[in-house]
Formats: sequence, structure tokens, C-alpha cells
Amino acid sequence: MKFLDWFRPGIKVKRWVFLASMGILFIAFGIAEIALRFRYYNGYYRAFYVFIIVSGIFVVYLSVMQGMKSIIALINTGYLQVSINSRKLGNLIYEKRLLVKGPKIVAIGGGTGLSTMLRGLKYYTSNITAIVTVADDGGGSGDLREDLGILPPGDIRNCILALSDTEPLMEELLQYRFKDGRLKNQSFGNLFLAAMDGISVNFEEAVQKMSSVLAVVGKVVPVTLENMVLKAELENGDIVEGESNIPYEAFKNKNPIKRVFIEPEDAKAVQEAIDAINEADAIILGPGSLYTSVLPNLLIKDISEALKKTDALRIYISNIMTQPGETDGYDVADHIEAINRHVKGKIVDLTIVNQQGISKELLEKYLDDASEFVDLNEKKIKQMGIDVVKGNLVATSSNGHVRHNSEELAAIIVETIMDRKLFFDRKKIIEYFYLSERLKETKNIDS
Repeated sequence: MKFLDWFRPGIKVKRWVFLASMGILFIAFGIAEIALRFRYYNGYYRAFYVFIIVSGIFVVYLSVMQGMKSIIALINTGYLQVSINSRKLGNLIYEKRLLVKGPKIVAIGGGTGLSTMLRGLKYYTSNITAIVTVADDGGGSGDLREDLGILPPGDIRNCILALSDTEPLMEELLQYRFKDGRLKNQSFGNLFLAAMDGISVNFEEAVQKMSSVLAVVGKVVPVTLENMVLKAELENGDIVEGESNIPYEAFKNKNPIKRVFIEPEDAKAVQEAIDAINEADAIILGPGSLYTSVLPNLLIKDISEALKKTDALRIYISNIMTQPGETDGYDVADHIEAINRHVKGKIVDLTIVNQQGISKELLEKYLDDASEFVDLNEKKIKQMGIDVVKGNLVATSSNGHVRHNSEELAAIIVETIMDRKLFFDRKKIIEYFYLSERLKETKNIDS
């Protein structure tokens, strides 16, 4: 860390350096006066300069102690992880101190889209709360839900790993899927969380314990602790049960989803999720499957009511491609209308959308699978009173799937929060300054 970096706003070191300097001046002045003019002074003056020296020593002592506390507090609270492989301590102190002061962001959803976004956001703030759906009933999560009676751990595991500050080997271990035997296709991370649930009071505590072990930046919270089941009514009136069955049945029978609902319909949200929404600077819905990842959270009345009342900036981010059986033929406006229809009100202020294309070969591959680009329909969105922010957000995964670019998406989210929220709040000046510098650093690295 450069010398001048210690004098940047928010590090809480300048005040103690200044005070210590004043203490040293007191000591030097008192010693000089006594050494040079001691014999000329009477008892009162001598006592005065001794008092000056003692005061200076006390001020220096206080400054050193408080300065150390400012640093140690980060370590004790877990915001500063110091190890042999860590970057220089000075840079860690500055970064972790200001990450703690970053904007309060709540991300609501599930699936791959949510965890992808979280990977980018954690470099701008540690005040992240991911509220994750527990409606999953497929794959390894569904097996554990049926066998052990626990809430599905898959989406929560992915969000924990996305926000964690661990070695790559640990992440690889927790994402490992067994290839043979009775555990075939089961994730080790799911088993780890299931075991943690066995030694915890409830699933929420198990999630927090796993987050602590993996040094998670922010919090991951299940939306509810109740055994929530997602159901859908199709256009022909058929009822389909199960998150994994809904898009399959809708696509197979060419019968679009009319609405989704949950049982129990009066499921209670985790209080920490409600508190996070009430305190947030910004709330992000998505990205993720509209009907099976985003809406299940919003169908919990406590969540939807809190979203209607909050003063936070409410942002919706749709998937880049349509999802067969869920959003066939949908544009972004259709996504937002579906959300408003299900919660019976408006809970979106702004939407962030992709404007970048993909290769012809990749597009043809998606078209073969009955998937296409999600169009914008900007005119209709603006008629709904919703602002639009555009960006080049496309990334391609190793298996050839279109995903959001986590870094680009996070940068646009942060810029939007700065311009629409922090800029107008005098109490957030330091956060605004920090985020501006952070964005410049990110752009310089990318260039």
C-alpha cells in the first residue's frame, strides 16, 4: 500500500496519526522548555511543563491503542482474513474497511443466474444479502429433501460459494459430484450443508455456520424455513406440482404457464430477509428463471409486502435467453408484467438489460432448443414507469451456454446504484468516492 493511500477517506487511521503527532509535539515542547529554561522557572511553571509532557505521552498512547483497535476490529469481526498468502496488510485494511461501508444490496432469486451476479458484486461491497428460494425439488437437492426432510441446499450452496473467500481447491471440493454408487450425481457441498443442518438448531443456522467456515462476504438467507412446494396453473387449467416439473410439462404439452403459487400459501419469511429488505439501498430481482427461481420468493406475502414499502431502488434483471416451458416468446416487459400480476402491485423501478449479440452458431444452437433472445420492448417498459439501463452483458460458459458476464453486470449495477441512490445521500459520500475509485480500477484492469 502506497504512503498516500493511508490518507484516503474511510480508513480511520488519519485521526489517530494526527493526534499522535500532536502528542509528540507536546512531549518535545515540554522537554525542550525544561531542558533549556528549567532553572529560570519557579515550581508552578515546572509543574506545568511536566503536565504538558505527561499529557503528550497519554495522547500518543491513546492514539496508538485506538489505531490498533481500528485494525484489529476488522480481524476480530472476520472482515479481514490475514494469511501467508494474503495481499499486503495495508491494502487489505483499506479494502475490507470500505467493503463494510459499501451499499446495502439485497439479491432475490435462485439458480445459476443469482450466483453468477453475486461473484461480481462481492468486489464492491460486503453488505450483500442473498435471499434464496427453497422450492427446488430436482437433482441432488431434491433427493436430500426427500430422504432427510431438509430444505433443498443446491441454490444456497452455489450462493455461498459465489460469495466465499476461499482457496480454489475448497470450491472445487464443494462443487464435486460423485460419479458412482448411491451418491452418484450428489454434490459434496450439498452433503456438507446437510451435515451442518444435523448439528444446528435449524436450516438457517446451518447456512450461517457454513458461511462462517467459508468466510462469506455478506449473508446468504433462505427465504423461508417452511417446506415450501411450488405449483403452477397452466393455460388449460391443469395444475402441475414441483419446481422441476413445471417447465417440462408446460413445454411438452405446449401449454403456457398462467400463474404459479406456493403451498403453504401463508409461509412465513425468515426475519433476517425482511430486515435486509427494509435496510437496503438497492434490491435486485434475478437474474434467474422467472417462474421457478424469482417468483417463488415473491409469493411469500411478507417478502412482497416489504418490497412494496421499501425506499430502496428496485431493479429487475431478466435472463438473456428465453427458457422453454417458462418464458417462450416473452420480452422483458412480459417478465415485469408477470411479476406485478403475481404480487398485485408494482415492485420494479428499473431494469438492466443486455444489448450485446452472440455468434450465429451459438444462436442457432439455442434456436434448435426452442430458446431465443429476450427482446426488450423498451416503449412498453417506459409506459409502465420503469427506467431502462443497457449494457453488454453476455458471457459464454465452458459448456457453451450463454450467461451474464458477472464483472460487467456488477459494474453496471453499482454505477446505477451510485447515480440513482448514493449521489443524493450526503451520508454516503465516502461510499460514492470509494465505488468511483473501484470502478476505475476495474475498467483499467479490463483494458
